[in-house]
Amino acid sequence: MRVNLSITALLLSVSFSHSAIASADFAQCVSQLQLKAKQQGISQQTIDTTVANLSFIPRVIELDNQQPEFTTTFKDYYDKRVTDWRIKEGRKLYVQHGQLLRQLTTKYGVPGQYIVAFWGLETNYGSYKGNMSVLNSLATLACDPRRSEYFTQELMQALTLKERYQFADKDMVGSWAGAMGHTQFMPTNYLKYAVDGDGDGRADLWNSTADALTSAANFLQQLGWKANERWGREVQLPKNYDFAYMGSKDTKLLIDWAGLNIKQTSGKPLSTPDMQAALYVPAGHTGPAFLGYENFNVIMRWNRSEFYAIAVGKLADQINGGAGISHPLPNHPRLNREMVQQLQQKLTDEGFDVGKPDGILGRNSVIGLQAYQRKHGLIADGYPDNATFEKLGISLNKLPTP
Repeated sequence: MRVNLSITALLLSVSFSHSAIASADFAQCVSQLQLKAKQQGISQQTIDTTVANLSFIPRVIELDNQQPEFTTTFKDYYDKRVTDWRIKEGRKLYVQHGQLLRQLTTKYGVPGQYIVAFWGLETNYGSYKGNMSVLNSLATLACDPRRSEYFTQELMQALTLKERYQFADKDMVGSWAGAMGHTQFMPTNYLKYAVDGDGDGRADLWNSTADALTSAANFLQQLGWKANERWGREVQLPKNYDFAYMGSKDTKLLIDWAGLNIKQTSGKPLSTPDMQAALYVPAGHTGPAFLGYENFNVIMRWNRSEFYAIAVGKLADQINGGAGISHPLPNHPRLNREMVQQLQQKLTDEGFDVGKPDGILGRNSVIGLQAYQRKHGLIADGYPDNATFEKLGISLNKLPTP
């Protein structure tokens, strides 16, 4: 027990500046990681040849602590991800791997277009899987106090993965945070959900497309994918919609959304099976609106971003021959963190509790902003548009557009 406590204390206490490495501290941390690996059942050979030779990567710490200067608009995010090339390439690969994808749909209940869409968004269909050492990246993050416990465990899982499949250290490359392969699985998810799809005796997410696609299908099934249901759909809001119900916390049956006069983009009534849905307006009232079904939530369990979930859904639709977003995407200005902090502080000063002004427009800020907009006769969509900033007395001058 003493050993465990001393490891935790050391891992939480080691710190590094962004500009310089404390080499003695990192070496001490690596010594403790060797002890931790031994406790986790990692072989002495791996401890001596791999763990003992782990290296600190300053760039990893820089990326982990990097805060974007500007928020990303939905248009900017979507246009960069759901591109004509990605749709065209996705359609080609959907046909090319059709037999495997049909087998996966039968076994796991996940239609092939979604599997291909995840593949496209994660690594551009395997064309870029990352080029940083997974083991060194995870060790660097494990020895940084910000998320030491999480990344220490991921490093141990990566070492287990290395031993299970006899991966060479140099071949274990990925993102700066340790995500790996065609589908960018973290080590824990790799161990839990990776599947040998080509029958060669090991699950290799770097070099086997069959393994990667099968693993993605298995992962989505385990996350709760509902067979025979779509992700959601773009919808048409009535002109007088008051946005009283919006976001993941406000789920309703489709028949109830239909009762609020929400329709298909064609203007036809919604079909109303016994399904729950939530309304998302990622660009405010001047942009498109979407109803996300249970599978939307499953996509969010893969990546906790509404933008990402919509991009996966619409890319999958178009890979399968469907239409893109019908509503034009508004070209809103990108807001820098200082502007969002000003907005949050103004709302707090007006008596709306949005939490600490941190420059991140999270759920509390959206709720507070809606309440402010409603009070002042603005469209209460929770989106910080020009009219809202003007009412708050904040200038939007000099902000760049995407």
